[in-house]
Amino acid sequence: MTAATYQYVDLPDASVVTTRALLTARDNIVDTVAARAMMCIHGGAGFGKTLAVNTCLRALEPREDVRKITFRARPTARAVRYELFTALDLAGEPPRHPSEFDRLLKTALAERPRTFLVDEAQWLNGEAFEYFRYLWDEPSTQLAIIFVGGAGCHTVLRREPMLSSRVFIWQQFTRLTPDEVLEVIPLFHPIWADADPENITFADSHAAHGNFRAWAQLTAHTRTALARTGRARVDQELLRWAFSRLA
Repeated sequence: MTAATYQYVDLPDASVVTTRALLTARDNIVDTVAARAMMCIHGGAGFGKTLAVNTCLRALEPREDVRKITFRARPTARAVRYELFTALDLAGEPPRHPSEFDRLLKTALAERPRTFLVDEAQWLNGEAFEYFRYLWDEPSTQLAIIFVGGAGCHTVLRREPMLSSRVFIWQQFTRLTPDEVLEVIPLFHPIWADADPENITFADSHAAHGNFRAWAQLTAHTRTALARTGRARVDQELLRWAFSRLA
């Protein structure tokens, strides 16, 4: 489904850390897949949603057939059909007529259990969400669906009562708390393993703010600073230089 690692930047020696949110997501995803149900994981950008879901779903492979779909613009039902056609590796040309296309997809989805990861789901509108519901509601399909997206995903889903009422589990990702930062970041990358906790707190309060993507960016720049200066440990002078590279 995906590569073995899912870091925002190419960050040598970085580790996927089992935060409380990731552990919760693992249990929620396992239960959703077992029930052939739908769930929604939502939260702010950079909070680790996609990384957590990819990590958890990878643990289910190969016994679970996982297909990933990502949208970058607001798709119509027609666009969703074409994305599903591609994701399922169906042979031949896509049907021209919606009814024929729907029969093809339902037949394919009835062959065996599958899980769809629908990433960047904040781009979906009511029509697109409704099409996923339409396929999931078909008695012959054996489908689990995991919607992952920003706050807009949760908002749009909640506006669609027929779909919202079918969502099995809702999970919100939030920023790491200051205590979580001190637990997690030393495990995230070796440059933080022996760092003074005060410097980790300094970095979080001035730049990262509990956001895992920001921590990845900051770690990459701090790693560069250590290599260029030859220093063995992170200090606040190095951190200030790294801050200067961040918006």
